[in-house]
Formats: sequence, C-alpha cells, structure tokens
Amino acid sequence: MNPTIVFPTVTHTTTLDCEPSQFILPDLINDCHYYFRQNLHGYAVSRASDQWLIDVARLVEHELRGYIEMDAGRYAAVCYPDADAFHLQVCSDFFAWGFILDDLMEYGVVDVRGALESCISALRDPINFDTEQLGARMCKSFGSRFRETAGPGCTKRFIHRIELYFAAVAKQVDDRAKGNMYDLQSFIALRRDLCGLKPSFTLIEFVARIDLPDEVMSHPAIVALEYAANDHVCWANDIVSYNKEQSQGDAHWQNLVAVLMHDRGLDIQGAMNHTGQMCKDAIQRFESNRAILPSWGEEVDKQVAIYVEGLQNWMIGSLHWHFNSPRYFGKDGHAVKRDRIVKLLPQRPSV
Repeated sequence: MNPTIVFPTVTHTTTLDCEPSQFILPDLINDCHYYFRQNLHGYAVSRASDQWLIDVARLVEHELRGYIEMDAGRYAAVCYPDADAFHLQVCSDFFAWGFILDDLMEYGVVDVRGALESCISALRDPINFDTEQLGARMCKSFGSRFRETAGPGCTKRFIHRIELYFAAVAKQVDDRAKGNMYDLQSFIALRRDLCGLKPSFTLIEFVARIDLPDEVMSHPAIVALEYAANDHVCWANDIVSYNKEQSQGDAHWQNLVAVLMHDRGLDIQGAMNHTGQMCKDAIQRFESNRAILPSWGEEVDKQVAIYVEGLQNWMIGSLHWHFNSPRYFGKDGHAVKRDRIVKLLPQRPSV
C-alpha cells in the first residue's frame, strides 16, 4: 500500500536571474515536537564501532577518518535510545556499512549487482559464507550478531528490505548514467527505498527483542506510519544535505529539493519551504495513523507501541544528528541549527 500524499501549494517560484548567496532552512527542529533522547551507551559504542571499522572494514587511514568523524555510533544512539550496548553496536555497524557501501556504489567503485549478491549471501548465512568483498565482509560480521537475538519475522524483513535498498541504488545508478530526470512522484517512490530506512526500522524490533506478526506489519495503518516516518526522515535529510550535494553536482538524482526546483519551477528558497511543509505534513500523517491503530490483543499492542515509539525516535533523533554531524555543515552545524542560515557553496568544476 502506498498512501496518497497531498502536496502543499507552490507559492514561491523562481524569478531571479542570478543564484542567491544563501538560503534559510525550514524550522525542522521546532516543527518536530517529539522528545529527543540519547542512548547512555552511545560513546562506548562509537569507540567500539571505530575499532570495528579498523578491524573488519580495514580502511586505510585517510578513508577511515571521514567515517569516524561522521560517527555512526552517535547516529545509532539517538535513533535507538533504549538499546543495550550489544544491540546498539550492531545498529551502529550496520549504519557504517550503509554509509561506506553507498559511497562505493555511488562512485562506481563497487558493482551494485555484485554487492547485492555477496551481501545478501552473507546475511543469509553469516557463519558459513566466506568472502573478502568489503561490503559482504561487514555484513557477515554484523549479520552474525544480528541473528543471535533477531526473531524469524524480523530477520526475513531485514534481509528483504536490504534487497529493496540495493534495487533502488541500481535504478539510481542506471538513471544517472542515462541522464534520466525524475518527476516528483517517481522520485518519492524511489527515495523511500534508496535511503535505507526500511531495514533500519526493522532494527527497532531487533533492539527491543520483539518480532511483530506479519499481519501487523502489513496492516494499512502500520504501513502508513512507516511511510510517514520514512518520508519525514528522508525529506529532512534532503533539506540538510542539499547544499553539499548541489556543490558536487549530484543533487537531482538524490535530493527532493533539487527535484522540486526542476519539476515545479521553484527557486532554492521556494523548494526549501515546500520540502519543509512536506515534512510537517508527514508528521501529521504519522499522528493521524497512530490515532487509528487497531488492537491485536494486549501483548501485541504493547509491542506495536514500542515499534511506533521507535519510529518516532527515528524522526527526532536523526534530525538532531544531521546538525551535529560534520558530514553536512562541517564545524558550523550548531550555528546553522540555531540560525537556519546556510551560505550556498559554489559548484565544483567538472573534471
């Protein structure tokens, strides 16, 4: 099921003959009213994941530095605030794998189909599958620990949703090679799998040691809640990451703001405002569907409540992490979070 999205009215179109020097971010923090929490194991897990990158990913120092500074452990700590240290590190290592593999596939260093086959094989049989392929080696490591406590339904969903992620990456790579441009609806459909949030949401079950029945996970209200949370996290990410991506010339193939500029004829500020309104609407969809959740019995309802709170944690936690990570604003994240003013970076010249 793919819930209908009602888009806000366009009110800010492009009329300027020159590029602006800056733009204002939507007030994402105040628009998202959920309580922000951090996991007490976050610092220790971050350091353990740093060592894991050295031991398992075996990155050389200049490659390693950027991923350590990005701090996947802190990201996991704000998205899974109630996880114990063991489960939190599995999540952190999964995030690090996602960041690394996404970069390798995006720039053509790793073939998407080959990565899919080796990574899924490693997840399905992490004990017996042997590989030296980087992505699969990392999957084998966190996958073996994931399987120690994950239930059968959770495991099946996790692997299937990673397959959806690979399929979306393959399409994006193909579209970029062919120069295909996205309209708004096609981009939204692709983005929901491209961002890798679906397997990350499955980790909510993993850290809570619950295994929700298939009839619950396929219920329209649960599906709509997942879509709303996914949309909010993705679109907030696109707002925050737009400046970096436009400077690299990559924005149209992976960023909603750029797609809106092309598809709706908006300038940067108009597209930012439009995307911010879509984030607010996603929160409203989330709350509307939370209010109509049915009952599956006392025990299952408790587990559903944990899962829905986990989606909520993702929405607010990832939002704060984006401003705190140097990945998007360097050392200026706290100032940008406070003032919401972003100076437009120049585009890098083509090589």
